[in-house]
Amino acid sequence: MSEPGNGVRPPGREPAPPRPRRFYEHAAVEEVAAGQSVPGARLYAVTLDGRPVKTPRKAALGLPNRALAEAVAAEWNGQGTHIDPATMPLTRLANSVIDGVIGREAEVRADILQYAGSDLVCYRAEGPEALVQRQLAAWDRVTAWALEALGARLAQTEGVMPVSQPALALSGIAAALEALDAWRLAGIHVMTTLTGSALLALAHAHGELDAAEAWAAAHVDEDWQIEQWGEDAEAAERRRKRREEMDAASRLIGLLNQR
Repeated sequence: MSEPGNGVRPPGREPAPPRPRRFYEHAAVEEVAAGQSVPGARLYAVTLDGRPVKTPRKAALGLPNRALAEAVAAEWNGQGTHIDPATMPLTRLANSVIDGVIGREAEVRADILQYAGSDLVCYRAEGPEALVQRQLAAWDRVTAWALEALGARLAQTEGVMPVSQPALALSGIAAALEALDAWRLAGIHVMTTLTGSALLALAHAHGELDAAEAWAAAHVDEDWQIEQWGEDAEAAERRRKRREEMDAASRLIGLLNQR
């Protein structure tokens, strides 16, 4: 359908920026030295026809293990005539870690801990009973895991009024975050912001929940509302994109655990 003849494009119909043409034949992985900051350590660089890929801030795209590097290289090899960043979620995440997380780990930990202070799974519905039971089924296993694995006994409440979390519970979560490197922190941070729950993200990263279970647990309330009132098409598309981001973060952590 053609646009109106006055040359003014309706809101929300702006054309997407042109995608750059593919300028390389083949992406590969090369093992390189990490640099003076970590003597003796090795990273895995992604190269395009032998030239190293750079992040948006012009840092070398060095990955911490071969599995992740090969997955990123596969994204570059999977491009067609033009490069579409939307089809390269691991590359985007790697860029974010290198440009925005490494060296700022304390800030990222603090942000995740702030989510834990008002974690989704601690705010329970007063009714209807069917929704209450769904929350119990999805969330109680997570709070039980947090107590056993992290020593974090979080306070729960009904409704939306804020509840303060015990310092001992938050210190247990903080200790778990302190043990994580920038790459794992980044994956958990993405999942935390998408789900509204640090506990769901940590439970998934520790293997207590798979990605589908964590996603479903984060959307118990939303799914209930959809069943009652239906789903808006735009909201469904936003949710689909968020799920793609969740799956990419999950895959990132899975690849980091491979040798």
